[in-house]
This record gives sequence, C-alpha cells and structure tokens, in this order.
Amino acid sequence: MIGGSKNSYIATLVERHSRYVMLVKVANKDTESVVSALIKQSHRLPRELYKSLTWDRGKELADHPRLTMATDVDVYFCDPQSPWQRGSNENTNRLLRQYLPRGTDLSVHSQAKLSAIARQLNERPRKTLQYQTPAEKFAECVASIS
Repeated sequence: MIGGSKNSYIATLVERHSRYVMLVKVANKDTESVVSALIKQSHRLPRELYKSLTWDRGKELADHPRLTMATDVDVYFCDPQSPWQRGSNENTNRLLRQYLPRGTDLSVHSQAKLSAIARQLNERPRKTLQYQTPAEKFAECVASIS
C-alpha cells in the first residue's frame, strides 16, 4: 500500500489458507528496503507455513532472488492487470482501508501501530472461514505442523 505522502509504504502479507494478516512498515519502495523488510518478517513465521509469495508486477521485488535465498520462499508474479491472482491480498487491502483510508500518510504509523491493526483484522470473524477468525485458523495451521 502506498500512503498519501507518496513516501510512506506498507507491505501486506496474507496467508491464503487462514487469511492471517501481517503488516510490514517499509522505509522506501526500492527493492532493497522491501526485500529486507520481507526477509525480517519471514523469520517470525514457521517455515512450513511460508513457502511462497505472490507479488504484483511492481519493481520493488526486483531483487526477489535475494528473498528466496535468505528465506527459501519461492516468489511468483501475477500476470499484468490480473489482481484476482492475489485475491486474498486484494480483499485484505480493502478491509485495511477501514483503518487506513486512501490518502493517509502511512509514515506516521509505527510498526507497533500496524501490528495492532493487523491484530484487529486477525480477530475479526470471516464468512469465508465459517465465521472463525484468521487468528483461530492460523493457530490450527501452526498446531497441525507441530
């Protein structure tokens, strides 16, 4: 997501099975900043649950081989003008706009604030999960790999 100041960015990561959301504050939109932030965030997840990443066609992931080497996460890119190939992420971004409307300067939000917003999203029951929360579903996924 790009903020209103055009110098504020957030990477949204959504686990497809559980719809579990992680928000990552990104300093700049350049590939170095984005890939470094994603590598750091990936170390917070069980390896068994983070095997691939589907990205849009933006240049910010041009250094995707470094992400794959550091995390063992395969990176895939959507076809041009095909947002449905990242449906879970697009739906999550729509929910996220309830907390961070378009035009909001995202740079004023700390990583702690973004994590609090993600926690709220993860505690909202979802129809697609039979009204379980993403946090509950994610906990089931983690328990199944233990």
